[in-house]
Amino acid sequence: MDFTDDDVAELYDLANPWDPDRWPSDRFYDGLVAAAGSTLDVGCGTGQMLREARVRGHQGRLLGLDPDPAALGRARRRTDVEWVEGRAADIAWRREFDLATMTGHAFQCLLSDEEVRASLAGIRGALRTGGHFAFETRHPQARAWEQWTRGDSGDIAFTDGRVLRLGYRIEVRGDVVDTTEVTSLAEGTVLREDTGSLRFLDVGPLNVLLAESGFEVEGQYGDWRRGPVTPESGEIITIARAT
Repeated sequence: MDFTDDDVAELYDLANPWDPDRWPSDRFYDGLVAAAGSTLDVGCGTGQMLREARVRGHQGRLLGLDPDPAALGRARRRTDVEWVEGRAADIAWRREFDLATMTGHAFQCLLSDEEVRASLAGIRGALRTGGHFAFETRHPQARAWEQWTRGDSGDIAFTDGRVLRLGYRIEVRGDVVDTTEVTSLAEGTVLREDTGSLRFLDVGPLNVLLAESGFEVEGQYGDWRRGPVTPESGEIITIARAT
């Protein structure tokens, strides 16, 4: 029972459908993209946000960037959006975009200050002066990882008829959490295990890195209703302006 990279990308879409009418996080980004003439989505994955923006009538330039060829394979089903394989640190576009985004906590995949600086430099270079970078990272004080090993995703009906579940194992190393995502059949047979790591930056260090990279924080929120960041906040949602 092989479970391929293409299957993983498809399962991601099933488990995380993009729906601005249902999810406040999707609505937050949908509004920003709709108001921007051009958007670069860094870590676009399967491209759901940009595909939905086009469906909803966006007429400007939309470009998705991601290092995962399987995810981009799903994204490329929509041919009126640009899709490019690569990472933020390798961005070569200069002053071409009004908005850059990193959704789905993709920012947390940058595991060191050096990675963050290199990625922010690429994103800053792609933005016009005065353009905006919007992204979110989980607030470390909320300790979200403690919830990930409690139970599983519940049943997910896969398109080939199998019923799947996702579960997690974790290990904490300072501000980095190593994850193992376990994909299994509902009856327990494990199909695949995928490892990854996420960094949990706090507000102070995050904002220092942004300032060093040519960004000024315009808004920073603890929830998708644009409430303030507090010690109880689950998110650090940032809109930064390229100076």
